[in-house]
Amino acid sequence: MALTSEATTVWTGDLKSGQGTVSLDSSHAAEFPVTWQARSVGSPNTTNPEELLGAAHAACFSMALANGLSAAGHTPESIQTTAAVTFEAGVGVVGSHLLVSASVPGLTEEEFEAFAADAKANCPISKALAGIPITIEAELA
Repeated sequence: MALTSEATTVWTGDLKSGQGTVSLDSSHAAEFPVTWQARSVGSPNTTNPEELLGAAHAACFSMALANGLSAAGHTPESIQTTAAVTFEAGVGVVGSHLLVSASVPGLTEEEFEAFAADAKANCPISKALAGIPITIEAELA
Protein backbone atom coordinates (compact mmCIF):
# COMPACT_ATOMS: atom_id res chain seq x y z
CA MET A 1 0.00 0.00 0.00
CA ALA A 2 1.37 3.41 -0.95
CA LEU A 3 1.63 6.21 1.57
CA THR A 4 1.46 9.83 0.48
CA SER A 5 3.04 12.39 2.79
CA GLU A 6 2.31 16.10 2.57
CA ALA A 7 4.05 19.36 3.35
CA THR A 8 2.84 22.87 2.53
CA THR A 9 4.71 26.11 1.96
CA VAL A 10 3.00 29.50 2.18
CA TRP A 11 5.16 32.21 0.55
CA THR A 12 4.61 35.97 0.59
CA GLY A 13 6.48 38.57 -1.46
CA ASP A 14 9.05 38.27 -4.18
CA LEU A 15 11.92 35.79 -4.21
CA LYS A 16 14.68 37.90 -2.71
CA SER A 17 12.82 39.82 -0.01
CA GLY A 18 9.89 37.48 0.54
CA GLN A 19 9.55 34.74 3.09
CA GLY A 20 7.65 31.57 3.67
CA THR A 21 6.69 28.92 6.14
CA VAL A 22 7.00 25.19 5.50
CA SER A 23 4.60 22.97 7.45
CA LEU A 24 4.92 19.22 7.78
CA ASP A 25 1.24 18.48 7.25
CA SER A 26 1.16 14.70 7.56
CA SER A 27 2.98 14.48 10.88
CA HIS A 28 2.28 17.94 12.27
CA ALA A 29 5.82 17.57 13.68
CA ALA A 30 7.14 21.01 12.76
CA GLU A 31 6.79 24.30 10.97
CA PHE A 32 9.87 26.07 9.57
CA PRO A 33 10.57 29.58 8.25
CA VAL A 34 12.19 29.64 4.79
CA THR A 35 13.78 32.50 2.80
CA TRP A 36 15.89 33.05 -0.30
CA GLN A 37 18.70 34.38 1.89
CA ALA A 38 18.74 31.12 3.86
CA ARG A 39 18.95 29.25 0.56
CA SER A 40 21.57 31.36 -1.17
CA VAL A 41 23.94 32.47 1.62
CA GLY A 42 22.61 30.97 4.84
CA SER A 43 20.63 32.48 7.68
CA PRO A 44 20.36 31.46 11.33
CA ASN A 45 17.11 29.82 12.48
CA THR A 46 15.75 29.68 8.93
CA THR A 47 15.73 26.59 6.72
CA ASN A 48 15.84 26.03 2.98
CA PRO A 49 14.73 23.29 0.60
CA GLU A 50 18.20 21.74 0.53
CA GLU A 51 18.33 21.34 4.31
CA LEU A 52 14.94 19.64 4.20
CA LEU A 53 16.15 17.44 1.33
CA GLY A 54 19.24 16.60 3.39
CA ALA A 55 17.02 15.57 6.30
CA ALA A 56 15.04 13.30 3.99
CA HIS A 57 18.18 11.80 2.46
CA ALA A 58 19.86 11.18 5.83
CA ALA A 59 16.75 9.51 7.27
CA CYS A 60 16.12 7.39 4.18
CA PHE A 61 19.74 6.27 3.93
CA SER A 62 19.88 5.34 7.64
CA MET A 63 16.70 3.27 7.28
CA ALA A 64 18.01 1.51 4.15
CA LEU A 65 21.33 0.77 5.84
CA ALA A 66 19.64 -0.59 8.97
CA ASN A 67 17.42 -2.77 6.79
CA GLY A 68 20.30 -4.15 4.73
CA LEU A 69 22.42 -4.86 7.79
CA SER A 70 19.55 -6.50 9.69
CA ALA A 71 18.55 -8.64 6.71
CA ALA A 72 22.11 -10.01 6.66
CA GLY A 73 22.02 -10.76 10.40
CA HIS A 74 23.92 -7.68 11.60
CA THR A 75 21.75 -5.56 13.90
CA PRO A 76 23.24 -2.07 14.15
CA GLU A 77 23.59 -0.52 17.60
CA SER A 78 23.50 2.97 16.09
CA ILE A 79 23.72 4.74 12.75
CA GLN A 80 24.43 8.46 12.41
CA THR A 81 24.07 9.97 8.96
CA THR A 82 24.57 13.57 7.88
CA ALA A 83 23.53 14.53 4.36
CA ALA A 84 25.16 17.71 3.07
CA VAL A 85 23.12 18.92 0.10
CA THR A 86 24.77 21.64 -1.98
CA PHE A 87 22.77 24.31 -3.83
CA GLU A 88 24.31 26.68 -6.36
CA ALA A 89 22.22 29.73 -7.29
CA GLY A 90 21.43 29.72 -11.00
CA VAL A 91 22.32 26.03 -11.28
CA GLY A 92 20.30 24.20 -8.62
CA VAL A 93 21.09 21.24 -6.38
CA VAL A 94 24.54 20.01 -7.41
CA GLY A 95 25.16 17.14 -5.00
CA SER A 96 24.50 15.29 -1.78
CA HIS A 97 27.32 14.02 0.42
CA LEU A 98 26.54 11.36 3.01
CA LEU A 99 28.74 11.19 6.11
CA VAL A 100 27.99 7.97 7.99
CA SER A 101 29.23 6.56 11.27
CA ALA A 102 27.75 3.38 12.69
CA SER A 103 28.27 0.88 15.44
CA VAL A 104 27.69 -2.62 14.09
CA PRO A 105 29.23 -5.47 16.10
CA GLY A 106 30.98 -8.19 14.12
CA LEU A 107 31.57 -6.32 10.85
CA THR A 108 34.86 -5.36 9.25
CA GLU A 109 35.29 -1.88 7.83
CA GLU A 110 35.28 -3.35 4.32
CA GLU A 111 32.02 -5.23 4.91
CA PHE A 112 30.40 -2.12 6.38
CA GLU A 113 31.45 0.00 3.40
CA ALA A 114 29.78 -2.53 1.06
CA PHE A 115 26.51 -2.30 3.02
CA ALA A 116 26.75 1.51 3.00
CA ALA A 117 27.36 1.61 -0.77
CA ASP A 118 24.32 -0.59 -1.34
CA ALA A 119 22.13 1.62 0.88
CA LYS A 120 23.39 4.73 -0.93
CA ALA A 121 22.48 3.25 -4.31
CA ASN A 122 19.12 1.83 -3.28
CA CYS A 123 17.44 4.10 -0.74
CA PRO A 124 14.38 5.69 -2.36
CA ILE A 125 15.61 9.26 -1.83
CA SER A 126 18.97 8.43 -3.46
CA LYS A 127 17.01 7.05 -6.40
CA ALA A 128 14.93 10.23 -6.55
CA LEU A 129 18.19 12.23 -6.60
CA ALA A 130 19.62 10.22 -9.51
CA GLY A 131 20.27 13.41 -11.48
CA ILE A 132 22.96 14.64 -9.07
CA PRO A 133 26.21 13.18 -7.74
CA ILE A 134 25.85 11.38 -4.41
CA THR A 135 29.08 10.76 -2.53
CA ILE A 136 29.66 8.91 0.72
CA GLU A 137 32.13 8.59 3.57
CA ALA A 138 31.24 5.64 5.79
CA GLU A 139 33.06 4.29 8.81
CA LEU A 140 32.44 2.09 11.79
CA ALA A 141 32.39 3.90 15.09
